[in-house]
Amino acid sequence: MSQEPARNQDDVTLARKVLRTEAAAILGLVDRLGEEFQRVVEMLLDCQGRVIVTGMGKSGIICRKIAATLASTGTSAFFLHPAEAIHGDLGVLRSDDVVLALSQSGETEELVRLIEAIRRIGAKLIAMTGSPQSTLAQAADVTLDCGIPHEACPMNLVPTASTTASLALGDALAMTLAVRKGFREEDFAYLHPGGKLGKRLMRLESVMHQGGQVPTVQVSTPMPDVIHEMSSKRLGMTCVADDRGHLIGIVTDGDLRRHLSPTANLFSLRVDEIMTRRPVTVDRSLLAVEALRIMEERKITSLVVVDAGGAIEGVVHLHDLWRTQMF
Repeated sequence: MSQEPARNQDDVTLARKVLRTEAAAILGLVDRLGEEFQRVVEMLLDCQGRVIVTGMGKSGIICRKIAATLASTGTSAFFLHPAEAIHGDLGVLRSDDVVLALSQSGETEELVRLIEAIRRIGAKLIAMTGSPQSTLAQAADVTLDCGIPHEACPMNLVPTASTTASLALGDALAMTLAVRKGFREEDFAYLHPGGKLGKRLMRLESVMHQGGQVPTVQVSTPMPDVIHEMSSKRLGMTCVADDRGHLIGIVTDGDLRRHLSPTANLFSLRVDEIMTRRPVTVDRSLLAVEALRIMEERKITSLVVVDAGGAIEGVVHLHDLWRTQMF
C-alpha cells in the first residue's frame, strides 16, 4: 500500500512528459513553415479536382482527419487507403487531382508503390514526412517537413509525437486554405446541416413559424379575439398588421398584464392602445445564433421576421431555438 502514492506520482510525471514532448513537436514546426508551405497552399488553391489524402497505419488515421477537416471547410477531399489503391482503387484518381501523402519515414512500401501510378495519371504529389531525403519526399512536387526529434513513447517506437505534429500541420493547412477561399459561417452551416455547430448557424427561415402559424390580428380586431389568437398560436404574442399584411406593432403577454387592473376592463380597450409599436424585427436570412443574441440583449422572447418592405414573413420564439438543440 505504501508504494501506491509513488506509483501514482510516476504516472502523472510520465503523462506530463508525453504532453510536453507532443507540444514541443508542434512548436518545432512553426519556424519551418515558409516557401514550401506557401507552394502547397497555392497548389491546393489551384487544384481543379480533389485532394486525395493517403497514408498507412497511424498516419492513415491522421489522413482521415485531415481529409475530413479539409472537406468540412470547403476543400473537396477524401481519404484513399494506399493498400486498396494498388489493388484497384486507383481508378478514383484523376489528372487534375492533388495527392497529399503522409509517411513519417517516407519509405512506406504501399505509398512508394503509388508514386509511379500517380505520375502516370498526371496528378500532383505533396509529401508530408519526417524524412526530407526519403523516396517519397524526393518524388513529390513539394515536401513538407514534419520531422520530430523523438516520439513521446518511452521506447521511441509508438507513433505519438509524429502523428500529433502531422495532424497539427494538416490543420494549419486546412485553416489557411479556408481563409484564402473566403470560407464563411454561412458556408459552414451549409456543409454542417445536421450537427450542433451547423444548427447554431442555421438561418431563421429554417426555424421560424410561417403562414397560418403566425399569430396575426388587425387594429380593428376585438380584444377577446386578440387573446384567442395569442392563446391558440402559443407564442405569447401576436403581430398587429395593416390591410396589406405589413407589421405595425405586436401585442405580448406582458402588454396584457400591464393593462390589467381592478378598475380597467381589458376587453374594452383597443389593440392600438396596448400594442408595442416599432417592435424589434429581423430578416429571414439572419443566423439563429444572432437571433439569440438579440433576444438576450433586448430581454425579449420573440422576433418578428419581415421583408424589406415591412411585410410579415414569420415569427421565431426563443423556445424554437432551444427545441432544435442549437445552443
